[in-house]
Amino acid sequence: MQKLLPALFAATLVAGCAQTNDRTEPTSAAVETFPLGSVRLLDGSPFKNAEQTNLQYIFAMDPDRLLAPYLREAGLEPKEDTYGNWEGSGLDGHIGGHYLTSLALAYASTGNGEALSRLNYMLDELERAQEANGNGYLGGVPGSTELWDEIERGDIDADLFALNDKWVPWYNVHKVFAGLRDAYIYTGSEQAKRMLVNLSDWTIDLVDGLTDEQIQAMLRTEYGGMNEVFADVAEITGEEKYLTLAQQFSHRLILDPLLQDKDRLNGLHANTQIPKVIGYKRVSELNGDESWSEAADFFWHTVVYERSVAIGGNSVREHFHPTDDFSSMVSDREGPETCNTYNMLKLSKMLYDDAAQLEYIDYYERALYNHILSSQHPEHGGLVYFTSMRPAHYRMYSQPEQAMWCCVGSGIENHFKYGEMIYAHRGEDLFVNLFIPSRLTWEAQGISLAQETAFPDSETTRFTVEQGGGDFSLNLRYPVWVAEGAMQVSVNGQSVEVGAEPGEYVTVGRHWQTGDKVEVTLPMTTRLEQLPDGSDYYAVLHGPIVLASKTDVFENETLNFLSDDSRMGHIAQGALCPPEATPVMVSEPEEFLTQLKPVTGRPLTFAANAGLDVPDQETVELVPFFRVHDSRYTVYWPQAGGDQSAARIKEERARLALEALTIDKVAPGEQQPEADHFFEGEDTEAGVHQGRHWRHAKGWFSYDLRDPQQQAKFLRITYFGPDAGREFSISINGQKVADVQLEEGKGADFYYVDYPLPTDLVREADDGVLTLKFEAKPSSIAGGIYGVRLLRDKP
Repeated sequence: MQKLLPALFAATLVAGCAQTNDRTEPTSAAVETFPLGSVRLLDGSPFKNAEQTNLQYIFAMDPDRLLAPYLREAGLEPKEDTYGNWEGSGLDGHIGGHYLTSLALAYASTGNGEALSRLNYMLDELERAQEANGNGYLGGVPGSTELWDEIERGDIDADLFALNDKWVPWYNVHKVFAGLRDAYIYTGSEQAKRMLVNLSDWTIDLVDGLTDEQIQAMLRTEYGGMNEVFADVAEITGEEKYLTLAQQFSHRLILDPLLQDKDRLNGLHANTQIPKVIGYKRVSELNGDESWSEAADFFWHTVVYERSVAIGGNSVREHFHPTDDFSSMVSDREGPETCNTYNMLKLSKMLYDDAAQLEYIDYYERALYNHILSSQHPEHGGLVYFTSMRPAHYRMYSQPEQAMWCCVGSGIENHFKYGEMIYAHRGEDLFVNLFIPSRLTWEAQGISLAQETAFPDSETTRFTVEQGGGDFSLNLRYPVWVAEGAMQVSVNGQSVEVGAEPGEYVTVGRHWQTGDKVEVTLPMTTRLEQLPDGSDYYAVLHGPIVLASKTDVFENETLNFLSDDSRMGHIAQGALCPPEATPVMVSEPEEFLTQLKPVTGRPLTFAANAGLDVPDQETVELVPFFRVHDSRYTVYWPQAGGDQSAARIKEERARLALEALTIDKVAPGEQQPEADHFFEGEDTEAGVHQGRHWRHAKGWFSYDLRDPQQQAKFLRITYFGPDAGREFSISINGQKVADVQLEEGKGADFYYVDYPLPTDLVREADDGVLTLKFEAKPSSIAGGIYGVRLLRDKP
């Protein structure tokens, strides 16, 4: 079995060691994790609190409002108006699908009767809509009939986030597919199974006349885990036709490089790709094609070791950045997206089930505590979209009837799944992976096992055989964050020799009896982790727990941490911390740990006054990041005086000067920024060049910019030198701002042009909305456009 060094990610400082991404072939036999219904969380842990808080959150949502888009598209009268936000602006119905899954998970993990009652009501209403459609279809996509008729005819116009001018319709419909599947898997609902099969058959009929090339073209637009769910239907029904459909819905543009162990992920929308890879893995489990499974494993290793930060998350503004440049990760307000980690945990579970290798659990635990758990407010249950890694920034939290983002959908699922990876079994062998207070009912062996622990506040955990007994091996995970030789195990007070090393299982085999107790001690190490690109930013960890500091750097600042229902309410739009106020690490990294002092009587709290500096803050305390809420915070600390310090400060000052003058901005070619600005276009393409996204058109494309205070004076557009000679017009609200012919002589560089805006144009804009349109001249191209900014003045 592969042995990991005492930290998960690359560039980790532990006695000068750094881990690399070296894969080994699995050597362990497959295991089975237990169904959620077999594991119950016990009181006394943040996970139990998150589970119960999530129940209250989903019960505050109105099923009839979630059902409204489905009834509307079926020609039925909704009982209530649809929700707003994303639910009312093109992604109508996606939360309804997540809600099905959430209710099914809630019932499986807690036995809550209200969750089951709501689920059955949702299914009854959805079946009413499906029957009204008459063809098996079920979805809330606006204009469904026209859209799917076009697709069936082979009239396909696919972009990054728009399919025939509809916002990611397959992604949307996938949520109800997944919800029906989960209702069947977790509650045994035959009604859900029937509806799922009918919906799958509708899809077969829809694409029956399409060529593989047409289907692959359609898959350019984000489609969620359609290949995964069709593979699931194949297993549920035993019918080969659904596995064929799963293979048809597997995007070869992403798969083919992975089959060759090639990383071609730079610039791609991260959460578009992760579900595809889950689907590749799922298909391989049914058709036996190991190469697809190996491709999924290569993807996992690439993302975990080369593209993830300390909390287990990845991506900036939802996209994969270059592996050798994490500068945007620590400068942008839009850091790792919760949906990404939700899907990476799914992939980790699948890979672990295959091989029982503990590196998958190491990542799973890391991401579970530090990203997923931290993404829910422990009191009101609000959910987080972006978790910024920028020093001294903050996060926004959803409200049950205000925010309907994708990370709300995955979020209401996340906090009912904490029991899924604590235990596993292979035959008569039992495996313990996570140290979370819980009770396992192992029906096949007639055993009930309880785990009692205050981990991570305590370094011990106790297992008690509450019922049953017999001959079996208890395999206890030896975490990589425990030093070699430090883990201790005793059975009924008698010490057991620990022959395993970190990254392996400690096996205790015996004839077990009711009342037997196993005590485990897990002394946690404290360490630094550098950003994977080797830049001079460091995170602090104790055991698997990322530590952070509340860093409120602006005097008398009042921040609102609750999102409204605006399109971009999920983004923490407050001021960025300037260089002179940025929290820094003042000691050398090698000396930092010697200066870090535990605070007596306060578990997992450390005083870092001698090693860290926060302006106007005498005491710097580090606490678990999952406990930091309603505050600015710092996870990654730039080293003062580091090799990149002067250049970083200079760049940051220029960036903040520009941000201070920016009213609104768009990153052309990036999925969510374009969706948030109501992108429209004809005969247009987007891509990535030299790490930067672009969009151009032989026709036209447009965005809605917002200038609520009517302050705009300039429009800044970024171009690329080799596009010289292209001709197009720029207009706002139908009034021409400029005729453009891109200049020669700019070399192979990016450059910008500031276009002055007529005062009357700005003042007359309704509600401050400026619809910006780029339109190509005959036989030319509009763009490429690499950046759009609306400025109140020139820097």
